[in-house]
Amino acid sequence: MRVVLIITVLLLVAVSAAALVPVAEPIPQYLALIRQYLEPARPYLPPATLALAVLVFVEIFFQPRRTLPPRTPAAEPARPAFAGPPASRAEAEIVQFLAMLQEQGRLVDFLMDDINAYTDAQVGAAARVVHAGCKAVLQDHFRIDPVRSEPEGSTVQVPAGYSSDEYRLVGKIAGSAPFSGVLVHRGWKTDTVKLPQLLRGADDGLPAIAPAEVDVK
Repeated sequence: MRVVLIITVLLLVAVSAAALVPVAEPIPQYLALIRQYLEPARPYLPPATLALAVLVFVEIFFQPRRTLPPRTPAAEPARPAFAGPPASRAEAEIVQFLAMLQEQGRLVDFLMDDINAYTDAQVGAAARVVHAGCKAVLQDHFRIDPVRSEPEGSTVQVPAGYSSDEYRLVGKIAGSAPFSGVLVHRGWKTDTVKLPQLLRGADDGLPAIAPAEVDVK
């Protein structure tokens, strides 16, 4: 923009000089025509040219300078965070395990049914089937042991530095471990899991727990 304004000032000065400086005769016809049209304005050209030049120079020197935006440092490439198993895969494996409990123990049928319509004897007989089937699934895929081997109701010691996920303390708790108390529940733990691994795509839906059985006639 400043270059354009400077060129404009130079052109104004050149036009003024061309109109005021006498030119030797003869001159080309087009110059004669230009001088003829400029002749009435010759007395006004010097002050007008000077005023325009002053205005242009004022515009040049007082025009706010454009400042370039500060350079921002290049962003550090994001480091990939540790990614656990996709949620869809984890959910599918949970559904798959529930499907195994349903297949061998009819667990979902038992829990989703309204047992109020049945007698206690019928519910007890169904519970035996559910118990046997679900126990077989747990023994096939987990190695389950009690947290404490003592019989329930016996007095036990909770050692110092005990794991909070293996012990739940109830009653009056004061001071620090070790604690002495009555074993209400032995607890359960596992150190081996052998669930089947599912290969799934990102867009796959969750599998069915149990398929609908249709007797085609």
